[in-house]
Amino acid sequence: MLRRTLVALCALCAGCALLFCAPATGAQARSPGWAVVVVDQESRSVLVLQSAEELMAYRGPGRLPVVWGWSADRAAGLADLTPARSWTNPDEAKSRVRQGQRYLLTTASGGLAAVVDTTTGATHWAADLGGAANPHSIELLPDGNVAVSASGGGWVRLYAASQGPRATAHAGYPLPGAHGVHWDGRTGLLWVLGDDVLTALRVGGTPAAPTLTAVRSTPLPDHGGHDLAPVLAEPGRFWVSTQAGLWRYDPAADRFTAVRLGGPAAVRDVKSVGDEPGTGRLLTVAPDHSGPCSWCTSVITLHRPDGTRMLRGTHLYKARWWGGW
Repeated sequence: MLRRTLVALCALCAGCALLFCAPATGAQARSPGWAVVVVDQESRSVLVLQSAEELMAYRGPGRLPVVWGWSADRAAGLADLTPARSWTNPDEAKSRVRQGQRYLLTTASGGLAAVVDTTTGATHWAADLGGAANPHSIELLPDGNVAVSASGGGWVRLYAASQGPRATAHAGYPLPGAHGVHWDGRTGLLWVLGDDVLTALRVGGTPAAPTLTAVRSTPLPDHGGHDLAPVLAEPGRFWVSTQAGLWRYDPAADRFTAVRLGGPAAVRDVKSVGDEPGTGRLLTVAPDHSGPCSWCTSVITLHRPDGTRMLRGTHLYKARWWGGW
């Protein structure tokens, strides 16, 4: 079982949210690549794995090369949000750095949204938004406020998280099928992705009472917008995934360009996508439509150069480069 694997690999203290492993040494310390973070619904955990180079070379019989992890089930101070329910099917994990501190941003279909200090495990902000809302992505703004997109609720909300770890005051914007959210610091716009449109929102008001105003909206090339992420090699542009395709969007030209990755199957129903700084290597996750859930997989896929890695025993929903942006 994966739970036993994690316990054997990392020192897990009772009641502690963080899974700590030994510091990297030898080849691991010299690796030029970024680590990879995955959302595993089987272990109900966010897991940070070794770099792509090490991950692709790893041939352990049953142990995942985990270097850090977090689960709401073991997080101190979250009992009031009932993680046994609200942390069901975690579906997002991002790394963000604010004022020199790295944070994990995560959501779960059960309703939980959280921003966690990766050094101490302390919760910067968390809320139970309800399973009917189906939170799907999350973003941290420079002022400490937090944006959440909810596909079931059909909205994007900007919470006044800067005002406290359980702040509930928020601004809202209706967006059917809201799946993606990303803050573009270059333009000061909050980009949000729904079923059929990509929209840029202007944030106004104050940190305690924020507002959201749409400034532009572009129809998607096809239905079912899912993932929205920056193209790190081309600042200002975005990766956008839909049910049938993968796209690069250029806001300046207001144009979507199809991304080809070795056939239609490679770009269909992509749950997450991102490029590694320096190498340009793409990382994607898409469901294999088999096993216990139709929306998950045990495989992460890399492109340019191509390669796959099966993480046995996992039910992965997304995988991202564990960077700071």
